[in-house]
Amino acid sequence: MTLFERIQKVSREHAMSLRELNEKAGLGTNAIYRWKKTKPSADKLQAVADVLHVSVDYLLGNTDNPSPKSSNTPPDLADDNLFMYQGKPIPEEDMETLRYILDSYRKKKGKNHE
Repeated sequence: MTLFERIQKVSREHAMSLRELNEKAGLGTNAIYRWKKTKPSADKLQAVADVLHVSVDYLLGNTDNPSPKSSNTPPDLADDNLFMYQGKPIPEEDMETLRYILDSYRKKKGKNHE
């Protein structure tokens, strides 16, 4: 899958047209379409990755993990990787519930290993 195809796929998952993505990333008109034949600059590619909430490595096809966080992220910060479900942002109220559940699980797991 090419860079353009991957961007197009992720954009669709977010129910966003490439035109909207261009605008949200602060790119020029049809910039992403030009990436079919040219390579984007790192800062423009990062802007697109930020809007889509994925890593640049994912867009480039270097990984199948779309998460913008590295795998070396400490467990207490890894909760922030849960901000999407089926391509849509999770509401903050639900994030609080998820964090509570994860914290409870970690505490229970920690007691079992002592």
